[in-house]
Amino acid sequence: MAILEIKKYPEKVLKQKALPVTTFDQELQALIDNMIETMYAAPGVGLAAPQVGETKRLAVIDISSRDEKHPLIVIVNPVIVRCEGEVEFEEGCLSLPEYTAVVKRAENVVVKAQDRDGKEIAIQGEDLLAIALQHEIDHLDGILLIDRISPIKREFFKKRYKKIQKLNQ
Repeated sequence: MAILEIKKYPEKVLKQKALPVTTFDQELQALIDNMIETMYAAPGVGLAAPQVGETKRLAVIDISSRDEKHPLIVIVNPVIVRCEGEVEFEEGCLSLPEYTAVVKRAENVVVKAQDRDGKEIAIQGEDLLAIALQHEIDHLDGILLIDRISPIKREFFKKRYKKIQKLNQ
C-alpha cells in the first residue's frame, strides 16, 4: 500500500465530474487500499478518488473515531436517492488545508452504491455520516466545499488562499 498525494485547490481534477467505475479489478482494489491508507495518514474522515487525481466515482469514509457504530465504508458509483431535514455543520476538506466553513446539508440521506466488489448496497446516513456522504459525493461531481458557501465568503477565501500560496513559495 502507498500514501497518495492529495490534490489541493485549485487543481483542475477537483472540478471534474468523475466517471462511473465499470471494472472491479485488482487495480481498483489497490486504489481503494491506497485511498484508505492516505485518508488515515492525512488524517481525515473521508476521501474521494478525484482528491488523489483519479476521475473515478469512488470514495472511502470512516467516521468511527467520532461515531463507533459506523466502520469504514467504501462507496463506488454512489447516488443520493433520498434527503431529509437540514443541518448546518462546520466542515473541513483535505483538498483545502486549514480551512473550514459552515455548510448547510441534508440531515439524513439514503445513498445507493456498490461496495468494493461491485455488490449493490444502500446506506442510510444521519448526522456526521450524512454530512460525510454528501461531502464525498460532491467531490465526485466536481463540487468543492467552497462552492457551498456564499459568493462573498468564497471571494474572501480565494484572496486569502492566494496570499498563503505566495508566502509558501
